[in-house]
Amino acid sequence: MPVSAHTADTVLHTDTVEQYYAPQYMDGFPSVEAGDSALGSLDTLTVMQVPAGGVVKPFVHSPLHDTPSMLLLLVGLLSVALSYHTGYKYIENFFHHMFSTRRRENLFEDHTVNETKILAALIANTCIIEGFLIYFAVQLLRPSMAASLQSNVFLHVGVYCVLALGFYAVQWLVYKVLGYTFSDKVGSKLWLDGFKATQAFLGLVLLPVLVLLMLYPAHGKLLLTTAIALYSVARLIFIYKGFRIFYGNLSSIVYFILYLCAVEIVPLVILTSVTFWISGILQSFNS
Repeated sequence: MPVSAHTADTVLHTDTVEQYYAPQYMDGFPSVEAGDSALGSLDTLTVMQVPAGGVVKPFVHSPLHDTPSMLLLLVGLLSVALSYHTGYKYIENFFHHMFSTRRRENLFEDHTVNETKILAALIANTCIIEGFLIYFAVQLLRPSMAASLQSNVFLHVGVYCVLALGFYAVQWLVYKVLGYTFSDKVGSKLWLDGFKATQAFLGLVLLPVLVLLMLYPAHGKLLLTTAIALYSVARLIFIYKGFRIFYGNLSSIVYFILYLCAVEIVPLVILTSVTFWISGILQSFNS
């Protein structure tokens, strides 16, 4: 039977397709055995391997991933920003309040009329930041409490912020009593101004440390050491100003040493013990 040109082209095209596109193993892959000459050497075959999965790490819940905690931090920062336009002069006079012991102020010196608002915002910001830092410090120093801390971040951060605020209030009251006891009204005011200024400024310098700590918690030991160093510098500035105000003669050094032990060192030890005690109570509530 004669084959038309169209039929011949179709057959040729079909053969070509079968030659180049037909599956090589129509009935499935043959079994691979050693010395199989049809498939070649086993060493030359490409074998599909199942990728090995990595170790699954649990999600670490931190203040950075806790919405209420971050809102608390933002409230502290926004309060400073909103009160800045009425109290920016106080921020400009930070170093004056921290170091100056001049008993008679210059009549032409420009002071802000409303310093209470900006000072309250700065102190609140400092206490909030210190609360966050206490959270990371407890987690680093007491790994057994890590699970409790991560189970309810906002509760712990909030309690630590209140603890920092309470510690500030107790210190302010003690310094006020000591100022009026061992100095006059002007000297007491100068001393309290130094305390409030150093604490207000401390929150601003601790903020970058806290941000880095939340972003890079693996470097917690180094960053917390930096925070402790900054806190120590602020305390030393305040102690230096107090020494300049209260120092009268050589015998006053004895009272100054007693002040350092009773007012500056012992309260920090008590604060550390109270912090771990409260953390233990919160851990028992979560268990």
